[in-house]
Amino acid sequence: MADPTPVFDDLRAESDELDRLVADLEPERWTLPTPAPRWTIAHQIAHLAWTDRSALLAVTDADAFRTPAEKALAAPDSFVDEGAEEGAHLPPADLLSTWREGRTALDTALRAAPRGARFPWYGPPMSAAAMATGRIMETWAHGQDIADALGVVRPPTDRLKHVVRIGVRARDFAFGVHGLPVPDEEFRVELASPSGEVWTYGPEGAAQRVTGPAVDFALLVTQRAHRADLAVRAEGPDADRWLDIAQAFAGPPGSGRPPKEDAR
Repeated sequence: MADPTPVFDDLRAESDELDRLVADLEPERWTLPTPAPRWTIAHQIAHLAWTDRSALLAVTDADAFRTPAEKALAAPDSFVDEGAEEGAHLPPADLLSTWREGRTALDTALRAAPRGARFPWYGPPMSAAAMATGRIMETWAHGQDIADALGVVRPPTDRLKHVVRIGVRARDFAFGVHGLPVPDEEFRVELASPSGEVWTYGPEGAAQRVTGPAVDFALLVTQRAHRADLAVRAEGPDADRWLDIAQAFAGPPGSGRPPKEDAR
């Protein structure tokens, strides 16, 4: 069994990087709108804080986690927004403190989790490493919303490998959630990492192929940019269709972002 410590370290680093982006914001800038409809910067951080608390509960008290899980099943289209809305009304300093405390507690709990243990979640049960990987994906994606709102460009890092991996593994889910037949054959995915390494998935000789920069693929599967604005390319009809519907997150398909020309 692989040592999950590097995944926990990457989650800590991704969170710390986002923290540096918002730590010194003036209170009024927390109300800046982000690309997510009706969500401000405060909503984005509140969502991360809320999800960290949910993950902490899942890891430390599976029985108690049943209550929020049941609420999510009862209101799948609104429970995420409700959690973000509640936290977004806190004063920025309090919200920042809440997020920091929650993610620190989650980090401690994940590192202390027994090897091989699985924890309940809003989808299938997850290992501690998988839980951390999901938190990296969300932290990076919501951090991108905040960066867009602030008009800053974040240098990509090889922590994107976690986001990419989820996106690749979620291929069949993306087809299924759109009511489309899942392709029988595996795809070949070749992505250029920020450090220059090429990350590969699937058989080398596959007819269906996806290539491009890893950061663009991550933007695509988290639906933070439209395919038309990215340098991700497909060969084969099924791979081409996948790039139109890809998602790295659970739940119903999102509306994604419009092409930049349409957004103007």
